[in-house]
Amino acid sequence: MKALAFDQYGTIVDMQKGLTEAVTPLLQKKGWDGSPNSFVTWWRRTHFENSMIDALLDRGHTPYRQIGHRAVSHVMDRCGISYSQEEVRWLVAEIEKLKPFPDVIAALEKLRRADYKLAILSNGDPDMLQAAGPHIGFPFDHVISVQEAGYFKPHWKTYATAEARIGLERSSILFVANHAFDCIGAKAYGMRTAFIDRRKRPFGETPHQPDLIVSDFAELAATL
Repeated sequence: MKALAFDQYGTIVDMQKGLTEAVTPLLQKKGWDGSPNSFVTWWRRTHFENSMIDALLDRGHTPYRQIGHRAVSHVMDRCGISYSQEEVRWLVAEIEKLKPFPDVIAALEKLRRADYKLAILSNGDPDMLQAAGPHIGFPFDHVISVQEAGYFKPHWKTYATAEARIGLERSSILFVANHAFDCIGAKAYGMRTAFIDRRKRPFGETPHQPDLIVSDFAELAATL
């Protein structure tokens, strides 16, 4: 194994915590008395569903940001919250400012010292990933958007694009994600996979089981 490719949203950066912190003041201002954490969960699930529909329809790739705007608007409507499109755009832009999990940077530095190539493969748009770089604070060898492939993960072309950009055979790349669907997609394509099981949930029944299951990045770096 010569390289590691990481999912960004929810694997490198703490999406649930960061977006909950961002949306809480807005929801309080709106007088909504529901759970901000639940709001973010609904937002993320709606976004995921819409991105999968987009990939399956195969009628051209819709930008991540645009799907995000639709997802936030849908959840606002579901919750009966009045909003402006300016507020929707602001909230989706907060994705670019998300911080990494506390264990991530030290583990990445350890992996770099071990001479692994390190890459990001994300569903995010290229400009969103570029804007996120300073907030993550680690220089990856490659930052790859699925926009280059024209599909959202777990479409096989996204992993093929990463393989081509990294410049190594798929079997020598370990794909790392906090999401089972992403590990399944990479494993089905022929990459090795590591599942970051932060939430202590079963991976599920699938012929595409991960090669590693670890609790966090510290354990990942210690295992490799």
